[in-house]
Amino acid sequence: MIGSGAREHAIAWKLAQSPRITRIFAAPGNAGTALLGANIPIATADFAGLYHAVKEQRIDLVIVGPEDPLAGGIVDYFEERLVPVFGPNARAAEIEASKTFAKGLLQRCGIPTAQSESFDSYDHARTYLRSLASPPVIKADGLAAGKGVSMPDTMDQAEAALRETMVSMAFGEAGRRVIIEERLTGVEASVFAFSDGKNVITTIPACDYKRAHDGDRGPNTGGMGSYSPPEFLDPAMVRHIHTTILQPTINAMAAEGRPFKGVLFAGLMINEGGCKVLEFNCRLGDPETQVILPRMRSDLLDVIEGVVQGTLDRVSIEWTDEACVGVALASGGYPGSYATGHPIEGLREIDDGVTVFHAGTRMDGATVVTNGGRVLTVSALGADLGKARDLAYENVRRIHFQDAQYREDIALRAVVSA
Repeated sequence: MIGSGAREHAIAWKLAQSPRITRIFAAPGNAGTALLGANIPIATADFAGLYHAVKEQRIDLVIVGPEDPLAGGIVDYFEERLVPVFGPNARAAEIEASKTFAKGLLQRCGIPTAQSESFDSYDHARTYLRSLASPPVIKADGLAAGKGVSMPDTMDQAEAALRETMVSMAFGEAGRRVIIEERLTGVEASVFAFSDGKNVITTIPACDYKRAHDGDRGPNTGGMGSYSPPEFLDPAMVRHIHTTILQPTINAMAAEGRPFKGVLFAGLMINEGGCKVLEFNCRLGDPETQVILPRMRSDLLDVIEGVVQGTLDRVSIEWTDEACVGVALASGGYPGSYATGHPIEGLREIDDGVTVFHAGTRMDGATVVTNGGRVLTVSALGADLGKARDLAYENVRRIHFQDAQYREDIALRAVVSA
């Protein structure tokens, strides 16, 4: 399992339930993955080091969690060396690594999406921005760890966001090109599809929270919590999304010589007019994975092998009817600067039906300490969203570390509307 976040812990946790798996390794992993197997202190960008570990430990399957190594060609690297690996190759991963490419694909396929323009010149982008009647969304074209999107409320804020992205290079090379996009209204949802390059299995959907603070205020983060199922997406709408968005996208990628094998993540805006694609990602989402996999009854290994071997048409997935709510605990100051190394207390006081997925954690002797911005996700199953939410927050409040922060309103809208 390549990666160190809560998503990777959740994938490893689910795979550990498979009777066919004898041992799990995580590189570099965290304090949570260490409980499931062995952590290997190798960075996700060290392809040669990872390959050496695979051969040395006689590892049969490599699963790539985060987007950076996927975009960097890690799947190509392992496939060239005949190592079974789960994830899209670099050309397919461009669907996330370049929003300009993804937008072009959507437009060529006639898949509904927001109107947008792409710019690699700050002056041209600013001129276009000033021609608009209302504030748009500003997106860095490349990978920015989920933080490269600005949703300004005024035109002055929009200009500042553009300047920060393209001139100050707040998101590094990802901001050399930007997308200026119309701002859609509605409710966002995340829908995932496993694909072997041809066949597609669409999973249950989830809804995540990107802003740092309650009421969707504050800066964008990698995600402060999630819940499943969204109250505004019924099974008929999910089937519609599969038929009109996910399968056509997989077909288009194959037609363009970029067969997509792995998980296609569609970020959608849902409103009374239907749904439009906000963005595509080339992997499972974080924090959505932490509420989707607890609802999966099937063996995840069967699904992954179906993707890798091109036999996904022989696989089906069963899901529980229970709801799941996940709340992220983050370091104080996140997504800005923050301190690490704080001891975490309360991890042994968690109820049945609740799982704590580790992200920014490490072991300091026998003590689990903070080691990143997003530290933990507390995920709880319940008969309905209200019960799952109550159980999640009851357990969140048992966990303590210095300057911990979390949102108090994850899934609240869904519970109130119900």
